[in-house]
Amino acid sequence: MSGLSCAGLGVAIGSKTVLGGIDLTLERGGVTAVVGPNGAGKSTLLSCLAGLRRPSSGGVRLDGADLFALKPRERARRLAFLPQTPEIAWSVEARTLIELGRTPFVGARGQTAEDRTAVDRAMTAAGVEAFAHRLVDSLSGGERARVLIARALAGEPDWLLADEPMTGLDPAHQLDAAALFRRMAGEGAGVVLTLHDLSLAVRIADRIVVLAEGRIVADAGSGEVLTPDLLRRVYGVEAVLTEGPGGPLIDVVGRA
Repeated sequence: MSGLSCAGLGVAIGSKTVLGGIDLTLERGGVTAVVGPNGAGKSTLLSCLAGLRRPSSGGVRLDGADLFALKPRERARRLAFLPQTPEIAWSVEARTLIELGRTPFVGARGQTAEDRTAVDRAMTAAGVEAFAHRLVDSLSGGERARVLIARALAGEPDWLLADEPMTGLDPAHQLDAAALFRRMAGEGAGVVLTLHDLSLAVRIADRIVVLAEGRIVADAGSGEVLTPDLLRRVYGVEAVLTEGPGGPLIDVVGRA
């Protein structure tokens, strides 16, 4: 079976259940947004799907194979993970950081022409060519976010799993990133994003999965799932949905 899926996925930290019995099947060629209130388990779900956290129960499968049985190098070639609060341990040039995205492919002889071309493509896609020789700790938060997107793209993964990738981006670069994610999906990749901006989620995603208290409470096409009733139940807010010039808008008008 193709795709990225989990069945009966549970994560407990001490006595606290963070995720409880998640069943989810994702297919390549689309953008899925995972949304929900703070503490719903979005980041935990993404880290399990990326193979970075072993669940307490259930499992994750990639194209029918147990994700955690795959060799780390194979997993890293097929899945790219963009964390919400990435740590950059060294003061290196942006291009050097982006080249780390090719690590699963680099052999004993070092980078090949193919690796360098993949890095060039990633930098162009993320619009960071101008930062190539700047130290990453000299970049603004938004500039670093774009460099980290380029690092994820450099591996040309089948799946991109990104935790709040719009954080730190100004509106223009949010639009650029949204177009990039849509283009990746159009080229056959699977893109899974966690987002807090619900209007942005509706505009970017083909499918929206809503989490609350560690469980899926809704899963449908982006134009169907975020109804005023659901927003009231899940977020505790009153909201009005309107059609704007660029797509649907969700206007939160107060607490429920």
